[in-house]
Amino acid sequence: MRPTSPALVGALALTTAAAVLPLAASAPAAADGVIIGGQPVTVGDSPWVVAVASRGLFGDSRSGQYCGAVVVGRTKVVTAAHCMSREVLGMEGSSVPDLKVIAGRSDLGGDAGREIKVRKVAVNPDYDTATNAGDVAVLTLAQALPAGHVLPMAGKGSSAYEPGTEATVYGWGDTTGNSTYASRLHSANVRVLEDGVCEEAYPGTLDGRYEADSMVCAGRPGGGHDACQGDSGGPLVAHGRVIGLVSWGSGCGEAGRPGVYTRISSFADFVDEA
Repeated sequence: MRPTSPALVGALALTTAAAVLPLAASAPAAADGVIIGGQPVTVGDSPWVVAVASRGLFGDSRSGQYCGAVVVGRTKVVTAAHCMSREVLGMEGSSVPDLKVIAGRSDLGGDAGREIKVRKVAVNPDYDTATNAGDVAVLTLAQALPAGHVLPMAGKGSSAYEPGTEATVYGWGDTTGNSTYASRLHSANVRVLEDGVCEEAYPGTLDGRYEADSMVCAGRPGGGHDACQGDSGGPLVAHGRVIGLVSWGSGCGEAGRPGVYTRISSFADFVDEA
């Protein structure tokens, strides 16, 4: 679900195969892809899922999408900090002249919905590229989206974070872990896991270190369902709230290598004030 090399652009994919997600703190996931162990969905059913794109940097294929994001306010979108990094873009996100958010487009090969210019980029100043902690950025849009596109953020102490909770991750990323990128939005059903599962899987490696206060561990015990390259920044949703953002991990859908998500409730103040 995460990038392991700077060439990969923090985006994950939802696929059914036991693929590996290459999204690491040190390197974002690939610029495009779908979800491991997932199925196609439409933005009509999940209008708060949007794509982050730059045609100038990533071409017209798939509308220039390279990361995912979620609408948390009519002019406010939240994504992964590494999606705005120089390692991914070759420049700071705020310097990309055609940075846009695409709303209402299930198939990135089409022209449905709207491409809205990003007016302001705010990257969490405490984002740690060594551990991947604090992997969150806020994009302010030049035009407002309908109120129905907004998905509330889970608060601290929300029952949605309890281990065993069923959750859904969304993205346009790699669907097999082998650079099989689809243009249609996908989702995959995962489960919130005990922090200890990710603490054991990621005690501190080149990929990053799991820190329970700012991260969420999710997947399936046997693997097979996960985010992957091209899904970075996309939402993890449970109980009608966004609880996490696709951040990093090792491989895509591998047993014993769950996905690691930014715990959005830990950054509510930053998001509100950005």
